[in-house]
Amino acid sequence: MQVIETLAEGLKREIKVVVPAKDMEQRMNERLAEVKDKVRINGFRPGKVPVAHVKKMYGKSIMAELVNEIIRDKPSAILSERGEKSATQPEIVMTEDEKEAEKILSAQADLEFTLSYEIIPAIELKSVDGIKVTREVVDVSEDEINEQITKIAESARTFETKKGKAAEGDRVTMDYLGKVDGVAFDGGKDEDAELVIGSNRFIPGFEDQLVGVKAGDEKVITVTFPADYPAANLAGKEATFDITVKEVAAPAAIEINDELATKLGVESVEKLKEIVRGQIESQYGNVTRQKVKRQILDQLDTLYKFESPSKLVDAEFENIWRQINTDLAQSGKTFADEDTTEEAAREEYRALAERRVRLGLVLSEIGEKAGIEVTEEEMQRSLFAQLQQFPGQEKQILDFFRNTPGAAASLRAPIFEEKVIDKLLAEVSVTDKKVTKEELLADDAEEGDKPAKKAAPKKKAAAKAEDAAEGEEAAPKKKAAPKKKAAEGDAE
Repeated sequence: MQVIETLAEGLKREIKVVVPAKDMEQRMNERLAEVKDKVRINGFRPGKVPVAHVKKMYGKSIMAELVNEIIRDKPSAILSERGEKSATQPEIVMTEDEKEAEKILSAQADLEFTLSYEIIPAIELKSVDGIKVTREVVDVSEDEINEQITKIAESARTFETKKGKAAEGDRVTMDYLGKVDGVAFDGGKDEDAELVIGSNRFIPGFEDQLVGVKAGDEKVITVTFPADYPAANLAGKEATFDITVKEVAAPAAIEINDELATKLGVESVEKLKEIVRGQIESQYGNVTRQKVKRQILDQLDTLYKFESPSKLVDAEFENIWRQINTDLAQSGKTFADEDTTEEAAREEYRALAERRVRLGLVLSEIGEKAGIEVTEEEMQRSLFAQLQQFPGQEKQILDFFRNTPGAAASLRAPIFEEKVIDKLLAEVSVTDKKVTKEELLADDAEEGDKPAKKAAPKKKAAAKAEDAAEGEEAAPKKKAAPKKKAAEGDAE
């Protein structure tokens, strides 16, 4: 077999592979010798079928098997011998001419095919001694814990029917029918709908007009859907809602005590506070983690500059660009609305895609050199977390991960990356800094993603692109209207 390099330009490689016809014929004869004693052909005793007859009947099919085996196995062997890693699955090109293919299967012509691929560049790891990060830490106060418990209590509070007019904080039970230009629209109707005035669950102006209503009232409420409302047929439109009030109920008083804790399934208020403190600390810890991670990535970005495989960059860019266009479509905006052009946005997000690929290769090399592995238990936990996000769809999700090539890698990659970040955090200089929650949550989390000042809707798409953990998941919307946003559910 001949292996001839025909292209070595940057990271691109092209290899021509030639397997002489005589070698293919020899392999076929060896395979025929293996099968001749197993085949059953009428008129011949088992094991007595002449090789020439077996070849006549099965030669081409065996040769086809050999061709498939060579094309399947040889590329990885060739790359291994060359000490190269392909960034993506090598592209294999062989003759499509039927007459030429017939000659190959008849061992009358050499088997020739070409491998085209991009190599993963060699990365020389650098010292991380100079990397310094600031870890922002927030002390959780008792006031914040009580505030959060109050919100939880509000969601579980009871209401008692009251006589008289509805006020801020009261719950109104009603039927409603929404219309645009006098015509009812899909999702604009509900019966026995419950709405707490001031919860801001419905579109702006709707709840304000419920103040003062009482049981038995019929009223027409007029509102205007926001310009960025997800349903394009309603966005920016004026609508009316025919309201029939069935009940007005006042909220019961909220008391943070053991009775409340028991109602929430906890043995005591102290235990409830402990749980809430842990949840708040975990939420802040996740934000802190992402900020520290971004600092590390930013400094690695400065340390490592090399050409990235274009196919990986193309794939990453397409993922980002798809999200950008989805965000624009949902918001009803254009690139001009975002003070940029499609061309400028493409250039900037292309730079972001290149950064992501380059840093991904660096983290992969660091992890590989450190012997970092993802255990089966960690994979199972990640899969279980996926299943919990989609109750009722467990079978479909399991089937997806079982049957989709590369799906398991989507579980493994983020686990591996976080373990590499853990390793780096143990080696770089980390300084803790006490901050307020406002400072911690300041909207600068995506600064490390931005290749330039201006672009399309970066805050969403770039943050999603840089760190999937920060991506926003749109919750399923129960009713099209008059909810404020499609992604908002009924719970606060």
